[in-house]
Amino acid sequence: MSRDQVVLVCGVAGAGKSTLARELESDGYVLLSFDQTAWEAGHREHPVPPHVADEVHARLTGRLLSLVADGRDVVVDTSFWSRASRDRYRTVLAPTGVVPVVWFLDVARDVVLARLARRRGAGPDDVLVPPDLAERYLDGFERPTAEEGPVRVLTGG
Repeated sequence: MSRDQVVLVCGVAGAGKSTLARELESDGYVLLSFDQTAWEAGHREHPVPPHVADEVHARLTGRLLSLVADGRDVVVDTSFWSRASRDRYRTVLAPTGVVPVVWFLDVARDVVLARLARRRGAGPDDVLVPPDLAERYLDGFERPTAEEGPVRVLTGG
């Protein structure tokens, strides 16, 4: 199987995206993390304000384009909760000829809620998500489909 040059790790908060992204990083991918970038800018609560999200995505996509131009393999760790968010990165990459592959972590609702309940706010991969917000995230999540482009579904829990 050929290696995906750009992986968009997709799933709700608590699905295991950051864990998967770090595994890919250990396999030679460059990791671009929304939460890490926001955390480094001093943002400890989610969701971040829309203007902050736009700034973080601008930094990530700028770095992504630079890395792709250098021929590097990249994993982008953010929720990609909507088709529009995934399409945004596809559009950014289109002029390069690189087609990103969405790796969707499909994890049971009860597992996600239990993981989020254990969070303590100790770092960018441990941001607190109150139960009511977690429920809204789960209910508002738009599952990726093959009609969008390449998708790998990874089940777990």
